[in-house]
Amino acid sequence: MNAPFPPSAATILPPLRLLIAAPRGFCAGVDRAIEIVERSIRQFGAPVYVRHEIVHNAFVVEGLKAQGAVFVEELDEVPDGAPVIFSAHGVPKSVPAAADARGLEWLDATCPLVSKVHRQAERHIDAGRHILFIGHRGHPEVIGTLGQVPVGAMTLVETLEDVAALNFADDVALAFLTQTTLSVDDTAAIVGALRTRFPEIAGPRAEDICYATSNRQTAVKAIAPQADLLLVIGAPNSSNSRRLVEVAERCGTRSFLVQRAHEIDPAWLDGVQTLGLTAGASAPESLVREVIEFLGRYRTVSEETVVTAEEKMVFKLPKQLTD
Repeated sequence: MNAPFPPSAATILPPLRLLIAAPRGFCAGVDRAIEIVERSIRQFGAPVYVRHEIVHNAFVVEGLKAQGAVFVEELDEVPDGAPVIFSAHGVPKSVPAAADARGLEWLDATCPLVSKVHRQAERHIDAGRHILFIGHRGHPEVIGTLGQVPVGAMTLVETLEDVAALNFADDVALAFLTQTTLSVDDTAAIVGALRTRFPEIAGPRAEDICYATSNRQTAVKAIAPQADLLLVIGAPNSSNSRRLVEVAERCGTRSFLVQRAHEIDPAWLDGVQTLGLTAGASAPESLVREVIEFLGRYRTVSEETVVTAEEKMVFKLPKQLTD
């Protein structure tokens, strides 16, 4: 995108009220995953291999590459004897089994909240239930969760239409679980439809959608109705970031997903008096500041932070890095 030259220093810039969501950006699972890679590089020495993007953010991935991380898609790209890290999204059981078979040193950076869903899936299978998993086909978290149970023991549900098409005998015991990074509102509608169709269906004791995803959507709901435009900093393959755009649009607010400041078209700011700004759970705070500095080239920015929750969650590191 070819942005016009910013105004000169002598130009009087029109004011822009900037509402910044809090919480935003990194969650505890992302913090943990990045720290696992960084500590592993220090402990084992470079290179350290990472299966799949550790988190869905190119800026973060490039930063880790510069420190000595090598990102691969499959284990057969990892040399014998090299340490390998599994991404925050989780992996099928077959992946650590294959790493063990090769004698590879592996560390699991799966978000503990995703791991919780994996354990729930195992318990439902042990109880003889078929699982209906609400999620987005092809997302790494979904692939990892499907891979926790025998083939055919879990059915993926993406939409209300999928719920209507389900066909199970009355004597089949059912349970549902969800991907952790979904739209809270969409998921509630699908869960409601499942409970209507299958009144005896078992569900999780607590919400599977992670606290950070829920909190960031709540924050967007607080600022979007006040904004003429809302920008979400995040990657196109980041589920939680894409959901933030959808939440803003459902509030009636125009919204764009950008990875870096240079992707912002200054023309988007035409007629905008109040701008909302947030970041997905895998976007670092440095990119938020980068966007704010970019906006300051075209407008006189007045920052307001809108706090809807405080997050103090911290997850433990793998024992290989703490012993």
